[in-house]
Amino acid sequence: MAQGDVEQAAELAAVFDDLNSQISRVIIGQQEVLFEILIGLVAGGHCLLTGVPGLAKTLMVSTISKALDLEFSRIQFTPDLMPSDITGTEIIDDEPGDGRSFRFVRGPVFAQVILADEINRTPPKTQAALLQAMQEGQVTAGGKTHDLPRPFYVLATQNPIEQEGTYPLPEAQLDRFMLNVLVGYPDADEENEIVATTTSAPPEDPEPVAGAEQITKYQELVRRVPVPESVLNTTVELCRSTRPGDSAPEYINRWVSWGVGPRAAQHLVLAAKGGALLQKRNAVTIDDIERLAIPVLRHRLVLNFSAEAEGITPDDVLKEVTETALA
Repeated sequence: MAQGDVEQAAELAAVFDDLNSQISRVIIGQQEVLFEILIGLVAGGHCLLTGVPGLAKTLMVSTISKALDLEFSRIQFTPDLMPSDITGTEIIDDEPGDGRSFRFVRGPVFAQVILADEINRTPPKTQAALLQAMQEGQVTAGGKTHDLPRPFYVLATQNPIEQEGTYPLPEAQLDRFMLNVLVGYPDADEENEIVATTTSAPPEDPEPVAGAEQITKYQELVRRVPVPESVLNTTVELCRSTRPGDSAPEYINRWVSWGVGPRAAQHLVLAAKGGALLQKRNAVTIDDIERLAIPVLRHRLVLNFSAEAEGITPDDVLKEVTETALA
């Protein structure tokens, strides 16, 4: 890395330390979850948050946006939500003397941090309204294209328990999420602290430690982090080994219908670059790949009925794949 990049990487590490300090004033525990969410942000990706209600997913996202002084918008996905409710719509202005003209009214997607709450509760056509925004950073309405603000970060939540009345995300949209972050229950000590603090005085708002311009520069910096050729080759091989075929391991052919695509390797390398910087290292190691392989790949793996019948999850398969590829 160039000297200027090294200095910027040190600045990012300091901001990350300050950010953790501010977030800990509001959020108790969930350190790995927060780490993965911040990787998605600095790597320029998007996150899918999977967890039962009441685990502070919304609070995490809003707290991060406040600590980074980013504009935050929450969209509650419901079965009757329409695409224009997200992206915006054109209205007719009828001003005296000026005649009629169309004016685009921006929807809630025009923010820097978007919380798409319970995204699997809305029909596919409304889910798809986010696709162009997530991939291109733009919205097209009335034949005109509107740029979204930078940085633009989507965090979508899913409830893994209730499946009745939901619409599973299509594979093409799942593939747009860089990470699928599992939000689990806190341990006993953390839960005691959560109950004690949240039933007394309300928490203080975090103080901003960075801004949109800085985050955008950090996203550009991530792409300049070097990756050794051996690590790159191992990452590609890891992703390729999830695909069924004549040369695939027996358990892959037994349990997997479709392995991960090339975008998985791209996102895994980018996430590893972001993770390395947040851990105050200026190059990617195989440990970064190992730590992030499951969060990056779990939502891209399509298992078959045999896996479901045997109670096999994507994480189970990926643990086997990762241990073999990174041994």
